[in-house]
Parts: sequence; C-alpha cells; structure tokens
Amino acid sequence: MAERVRVKPLDSFGEFEKLLHIQRVVWKHEDIDLTPVHQFAISRRMGGILLGAFVGPELAGFVYSFPAVFKGGSCQHSHLLAVLPNFQGYGLGKALKWAQREEAVKRGCRFITWTYDPLMTRNANLNLQTLGAVSRTYFPNFYGLVPALCLGPGIPTDRMLIEWPIRGRRVKLRSEGKARKPEYDTAALPKAQERKPGGEAPFNRPGRPNLRLDDEVVLVEVPRDIKALAGRPDLIAEWQTGLRRTMIAYFGRGYVADHFLFGDRAFYVLKKG
Repeated sequence: MAERVRVKPLDSFGEFEKLLHIQRVVWKHEDIDLTPVHQFAISRRMGGILLGAFVGPELAGFVYSFPAVFKGGSCQHSHLLAVLPNFQGYGLGKALKWAQREEAVKRGCRFITWTYDPLMTRNANLNLQTLGAVSRTYFPNFYGLVPALCLGPGIPTDRMLIEWPIRGRRVKLRSEGKARKPEYDTAALPKAQERKPGGEAPFNRPGRPNLRLDDEVVLVEVPRDIKALAGRPDLIAEWQTGLRRTMIAYFGRGYVADHFLFGDRAFYVLKKG
C-alpha cells in the first residue's frame, strides 16, 4: 500500500455516516445491529474516543471507545474496531489501537478494556501478543443469542474481557517495538485443553479439558481458524464448551491469559497471576 496512512479524530456527521458503511461491509450487520450516527455524535462530545484511519482520502477503518469505570478508576471501553477488507493486512488495526492508547493516556486513563470472542484467534493474537494486553475474565453468552454476533446458529456469544494497562512497561515496550517475543516449547508445556489425536485439520475435535494442572504456565488450544468450521456448528460448540470450562476454572484459580501463540496451531498461554 503506497499511500500514507493518517489516523485522526472523527467529528463530522459525514464521517459518522461512513462508519455505518464500514460496519455493514466488515460484519455484514443488518441496520438494527449497527452502532448509529447519534451514538457516535454524543460519545464524541462526552469523552469518547473516535478515530479514523485514512488511506489517501478514503476512510479505511475506525476505532471507537466510550468512558467507563474499571478497578475503581476511569478508563475507556473500546467497543468497535473495524478495517475495510481491501485495507486489512496492512497494520491499520494496530495503528488505530496505538493511537487510541495515546489519546487515552492524555486523558489520564490507566486502562482500556474491551471484549472479544476468544475463538477468534487473529483478535486474540493482536490483543495478547501484539498489544500486550491480558485477560482474567470469561463471560458466557455475554450478549445473548444475537444472530449477528454468534459464530453459528445457537452458538452463545461467549466473550473474554481484555485489560490493557496502557501506562505499563510491557505495553510501552510493545508500542516502541522493543519487546522481545517470548518463546514457548509447545510440545513440552502442559495442556489444559488440546485437540484429540488423529482427525483431519481443520476438523479436529477438542479433547477433554484437564482442570487440575498446577504448573506456572499452562497452554489452552483453540482452532487456528474458527471460520473454517462455519459449516460445522457442532464442532464450534464443542470447542467453545471446552474453552469456557477451562478458562473459567483457571481464571478462578488466579491464572491470567498472558500471551497467545499463533503458528501451525493456536494456544492461549495461561500464567499464575
């Protein structure tokens, strides 16, 4: 992509209306499920952060957060991050998140929070590995059975809550490109959940969760590309059920989702808090 990317605040109704188009294209949402223009307008006036990524003159993506309270202090809760398909893969999502962090720091925030579907591995990799965020909270069926937000018919909208300590050293090093990527021996580390032996990728079934591990580092496998299972809601449901049991059990014992490994296979890295 030869054209320069600019990230800047959005503050006009014309720009807000373009965000409706981006939501429709990226998520295929019906109008009833779109965040409306008037929500962007009032949030922008009352302390929300609304930033757009422009490639040349075109608005290619945006990030939207609103003021919230977390751990007894003010924070921003990031509700939407979207980049048009033609511009995905060029780092616009990362650029928007780092610009959002910079703005939140200026406003005195210590955290940015957001939720995401823990079976969406690219999001998990961005959140935990690239941005240096962590998670210690799992919400079963957080948004209810809203078809636009489900991975398949009748699949609950499970979410993990991301905590992004935007002033911390870990995040600062990542923002400066100075963080060293941690290395883990996936073959040697204990697994709280992993796929069953045999089977043909991507249609592997999950094994039974092991909820009794007490190691300092524990891995939890998820399908590398859940979209490849779009025609198999039975498999999606199996993986989700196992992941829900595993995460709730280990989070309840003080473990934290600290990193994400995204290679030939995909694993959450859980560490004792």
